[in-house]
Amino acid sequence: MSLTFSKRVSILDGRKAPEEGTLAGYAAIINALRLPVPMPARIALISDRRRAYSADGWQVYPNNINVADTLYHHLVFALKYEGIHLLVIRKLFTALGPEEATALVTIEPTGIYSRRLWFLFEWLTGHRLPIPDLTIKNYVPLIDDKIQYATTRSIPSPRHRIRNNLPGTPAFCPLVYRTKTLDDFMAEQLDQETTQTLYALHPDVLRRTSAFLMLKDSQASFRIEKESPPLTRAARWGRAIGEAGRYELSHDEFVRLQQIIISDNRFIAPGYRTAGGFVGSHDRETGEPIPDHLSARPEDLPDLMDGLLDMYRHLAQSGYPPVPTAAAIAFGFVFIHPFADGNGRLHRYLIHHVLSSMGFAPPGIIFPVSSAILIRHEEYRRLLEAWSHPLLDFIDWEETPDHNVRVLNETADYYRYFDATPFTEFLFACIRDTIRQIIPAEVDYLRRFDAMSAWLKDTLTMPDPSIALLIRFLERNGGTLSRRAREKEFAALTDKEAREIEQKFKEFFT
Repeated sequence: MSLTFSKRVSILDGRKAPEEGTLAGYAAIINALRLPVPMPARIALISDRRRAYSADGWQVYPNNINVADTLYHHLVFALKYEGIHLLVIRKLFTALGPEEATALVTIEPTGIYSRRLWFLFEWLTGHRLPIPDLTIKNYVPLIDDKIQYATTRSIPSPRHRIRNNLPGTPAFCPLVYRTKTLDDFMAEQLDQETTQTLYALHPDVLRRTSAFLMLKDSQASFRIEKESPPLTRAARWGRAIGEAGRYELSHDEFVRLQQIIISDNRFIAPGYRTAGGFVGSHDRETGEPIPDHLSARPEDLPDLMDGLLDMYRHLAQSGYPPVPTAAAIAFGFVFIHPFADGNGRLHRYLIHHVLSSMGFAPPGIIFPVSSAILIRHEEYRRLLEAWSHPLLDFIDWEETPDHNVRVLNETADYYRYFDATPFTEFLFACIRDTIRQIIPAEVDYLRRFDAMSAWLKDTLTMPDPSIALLIRFLERNGGTLSRRAREKEFAALTDKEAREIEQKFKEFFT
């Protein structure tokens, strides 16, 4: 190809470089070939000086790294320093076709990077190139596990002499980069911290904590969707959350869970969408869709959801870490958006399911992850938009008569192959908040509640329902009993008793 890949830039894709330099790797390939994909989270830039650093979404490499101005050499640079970017490679192979791909991967026929590209072409496209099987002895891993998380159980490919340690299948395979943030989270061993914290509790406190956290997480999950359902509906979904990890994930299980969420099917048909979908709003005057996120096409849903389930089953047995698994599966689900409604709550349910089924959370204990997400709601929203918004430039759509959307081009690859790194970092942060703040706060509250309850029983022989109502009134009114409470529900209290109760509440709850 007579294209210039090694282009000098100071600004690319609206992003200002920390210094002028030469593009390299995936960004150079996307820019030169105009591939229909967003730029990577980190753009590779070769400096004019001998220094390496990262800044504001740029990874700067020293000038002693020389990249010849060819597609092959930029691919080698990308695989060596940037890992495997399946979406870029898939779109590249689509643009090249089998003949050019064959010429590309036979430049160094037994080289590590040629073999990886050769394997990826056949794995991603399903087409066999006219190249004889290799006969050399040594196998090489597909993913460099110093750059990205790989499975510990690899599948050998004798044809390419490659060990396939990808976490997914061609139908669905998000990848997670190793970062300092994730290395630090992994080192904290939060799963062990959780087990030690919870099993140190009295069984009754643990049981009551778990019951409350299930309801609290259900309510938080609805609040994230800006819904305030009746307590019975929230409790029903809370019970479903409490069963996370008990039933095998399947298409039927997704539909069952959606029906629990929706409960009223008069306006929303159960099951996967048969029409387009988007998240956003409508123009107030014309009704025209204003998407923030465009969902996968309905005709792509069977293959995408099969791929998601296959990846989960593979990772559950392949030594892949639980939190990256939960992030890839749960966020992949919400990006695909397979249902007309209920996707957000099911997305958060999947976090519970994966953590429970892979042994990260102790049996019977549900992390109130939705509560942590609700606290970090703005960060959560920005994270989702950072993935969805750039893709809007690459998805062609039209409005339907009912003011929905119909996607006009092939988009399935965007949902199959995404970078799950930022979602894994976010999920780890939420889990840490849950373990070190939300669960301890709930345990502390129960202990204070029990102390106040015991005092009321000893002092006034008050029954449990009255105690719960009294404490609720005190919480809502800043530690004092309102006039309404004194005149109605607790009219039998004397002024002295009311003052003592308020004083004790301050002692126990302040």
